[in-house]
Amino acid sequence: MRVIQDRRLIFLIISLGLILRVFRVWEVPPSLNWDEISHGYNAYSILKTAKDEWGVTFPIIFRAYGDYKLPVYIYLTVFSEYLFGVNAFSVRLPSILAGIGIIVFTYLLVNELFSFKQEKFKSQAKVIAVISSLLVAVEPWTLFISRGAFEANLCLFFLVSGIYFFLRSISSGTKFLILAMMFMGMSVWTYNSARIFTPIMLVILILVYKNEIFRPSTDKKKLWLSFLITAIFVIPMFYQLSMPAGQARYSKVAILDDGAIARIEEARQNSSLGPFLARFVYNKPLYFTRSFLANLVSHLSWDFVFLKGGNNYQFNVQKHGLLYLVDFPFFLLGLAIFLKNCFAGNKRYLLVILWLVLGAIPSSVTRDAPHSLRSVTMLPTPMIISSFGLWWAISRAGKYLMAIYLLLLVIFSTRYLSLYFGEYRINYSKSWQYGYEQLVGYIKGAYGNYQKIIITKEYGEPHEFILFYWPWDPEKYRSDQNLSRFYQSDWYWVDSFDKFYFVNKWDIPPDGRHLITESGIDVDCRNVRCLLAVGPGSRPLGWRKINEIYFLDGNVAFEVYENPD
Repeated sequence: MRVIQDRRLIFLIISLGLILRVFRVWEVPPSLNWDEISHGYNAYSILKTAKDEWGVTFPIIFRAYGDYKLPVYIYLTVFSEYLFGVNAFSVRLPSILAGIGIIVFTYLLVNELFSFKQEKFKSQAKVIAVISSLLVAVEPWTLFISRGAFEANLCLFFLVSGIYFFLRSISSGTKFLILAMMFMGMSVWTYNSARIFTPIMLVILILVYKNEIFRPSTDKKKLWLSFLITAIFVIPMFYQLSMPAGQARYSKVAILDDGAIARIEEARQNSSLGPFLARFVYNKPLYFTRSFLANLVSHLSWDFVFLKGGNNYQFNVQKHGLLYLVDFPFFLLGLAIFLKNCFAGNKRYLLVILWLVLGAIPSSVTRDAPHSLRSVTMLPTPMIISSFGLWWAISRAGKYLMAIYLLLLVIFSTRYLSLYFGEYRINYSKSWQYGYEQLVGYIKGAYGNYQKIIITKEYGEPHEFILFYWPWDPEKYRSDQNLSRFYQSDWYWVDSFDKFYFVNKWDIPPDGRHLITESGIDVDCRNVRCLLAVGPGSRPLGWRKINEIYFLDGNVAFEVYENPD
């Protein structure tokens, strides 16, 4: 009877998680941002031509805008677009399914990690596992990243399932170790944070459980096959990281960027310590170490976890914690329980604490930490730790505490969902590049009436939004005689294709009749019919406004003009 009850509970939690992740996902977040659009169009290009937008056949890294995206999310999007078409739901579906998978594998992981032979501990582990999966289903951190096309969320699914299968191999045989290495191997080809976290975590797992892995009864063939699978995933990763394409993303967010180096040099020049001591005090290793340690600590700060979250508008609701405030006392209590058991030599508790700390490392080596997306490798340990604290309190205070907690959780969740589906969607639609879909829809209807269509770059990568929302034939795009792409400032820019031209806002002359793109393309509107889409306040003299497109907060996103006859 208890097994049936547990299954019903976990089924209800999974159903709740699915509803929270699917409900209005095509419009909340309010629009596909340029990374999601890039995923979607490259997947469409692979689906139609087996090549990406640059013409590379089945690439293992996608050049995209010059940010070089890892391949797994895009290839999974190929399948969802095949089934559901080229739209927001298809692009976000892999992340939705990954979010559901994380709920399921968190339940399995906690059960596997803390179930002992005694019936008492099995029952305890099931309760904690159910609570953990519930928190993963409803907490802002995991919920938010499960509704956008975030590679990080898919990566987290591979990590949680991989660690679960690793632990399962300790109790149930080496065949599960093969699955563990496959899933963890997939993580390093999904999101860059895993390229730091996964190798370290694998080493930790092997060191902590070396006696169990290399015991005499271990199936040696399956063990070596597991290591071979690991090598197949990891060795090419390290090779790729030695190449410029593999380093491209980190170079844009590294602690030691040009600005940091300039500050170090300035500190030396302004120091009164003398040249030798100044060089000893102000240098790259010390600067990196100080910044890294400060970043590491910041990921467990009150502000970041429970009060404000990260600063990036696209990765969490602003001025709202990543975990609910109701979890704070139970997280502290659970942390105390885990640390106590660590000092007692319990490797299961030690593993979770190491996971929590190691998970913050990938984000901590970047300059804008704490970062709610790059630190996704910490998850779901905060939920597991909070669940332990809650279970400990309930086991002593009684079931009434559980009822009070669930009531408060409903209140906090309702408030968060109200913010997320309401104020956040409206106030931050510009951050999600809202308006491009509406603009492309309008242009598509008016396409035959104009010889040249000009769009400003002020909201970022307009060409990719046209390609996706049209959707534009990938082969036709790549072979377009008017396609102009150029590399500048560590980025690939598109200035034109077909009859579309993309210009900087400040390059529009007062009369708008003769424009020059950033790469020097002459766009002459003096003797042809032209359509111009710009942000507010850029009306060329004599041009006639024919449409306006608004952000969800009522402010103008695009003004659409046509040139005088």
